[in-house]
Amino acid sequence: MGTYRACRERNGFAWVDLHEPSAGEFASVVREFEPNHLALADANRPHQRPKIERSDDLTFAVLKTARYLEEPEAVEIGEIRLFIGADFVVTVPLGDTSPVREVRRILEAEPDRLRRGPDAVLHVLLGRVVEGYAPVVEGLENDIEEIEDEVFGGHPGVSRRIYELYREVIQFQRATKPLGGVVEGLVLEETDREEGRRLRNLEGQTLRVAEQVEDFRELLTSILSVNLTLIGIDQNDQTKKISAWAAVLIVPTLIAGIYGMNFEYMPELYWPLGYPFALSLMVLIALFLYRAFKRSGWL
Repeated sequence: MGTYRACRERNGFAWVDLHEPSAGEFASVVREFEPNHLALADANRPHQRPKIERSDDLTFAVLKTARYLEEPEAVEIGEIRLFIGADFVVTVPLGDTSPVREVRRILEAEPDRLRRGPDAVLHVLLGRVVEGYAPVVEGLENDIEEIEDEVFGGHPGVSRRIYELYREVIQFQRATKPLGGVVEGLVLEETDREEGRRLRNLEGQTLRVAEQVEDFRELLTSILSVNLTLIGIDQNDQTKKISAWAAVLIVPTLIAGIYGMNFEYMPELYWPLGYPFALSLMVLIALFLYRAFKRSGWL
């Protein structure tokens, strides 16, 4: 932490990046940045939504990163926690989707932005996080198009895939939707004209992503409804067919059952043509019912 003390003496700022730190590593950072240790200790607690919280001498931010995985067709959500003071930045990325190193290179190549201090880290990092959402949106869009084809193609496993994709979209929405309010707050706070322009552009990108994800959710809801309707129609057709064949077969079975009873006095029991008549009656009734159900579309 000697670098941090040297930076304070030169009116600069220190940037400490802790990738999934151990308890000992985190404790050393907490001790170094006293008296902010109580707020800094919040980095070890899980956070569900992106946010920015400001106190008198510390800014705490949570950003959600996202990456689309081609093979499982899933969205991987990561997290970056930032602690920003007047002369220090502590980043704590969780997961493998952190753009922190890339942000370092960007700021080193833009000294004017770097001289703005620790807030520049937050702004650039936020921009890279939002830019990382574009491939995720594209991947989800392709998956939805494939599901539409599968629904109308009668694919047997499409219902499960719809539910899985719906879950991925909701997870991605939770990571992106609150970000609009976060960027809006930064726009209102910013006094530099050029930086304000960048933040307004970033706000527009964030809102577009949120709108696209909301559209995905509504579209999947519609696809799910259509799929359930098609399943219901198919099941109804099967029920009709089963009922029609049961009606065709029950009449001959009923006649045969009656004549199988042991009674002495039965219609046409001693008539020489009684047996052929009974068989003919069963066949004719079965054919009549078959044709009737065929015309009605049940068979």
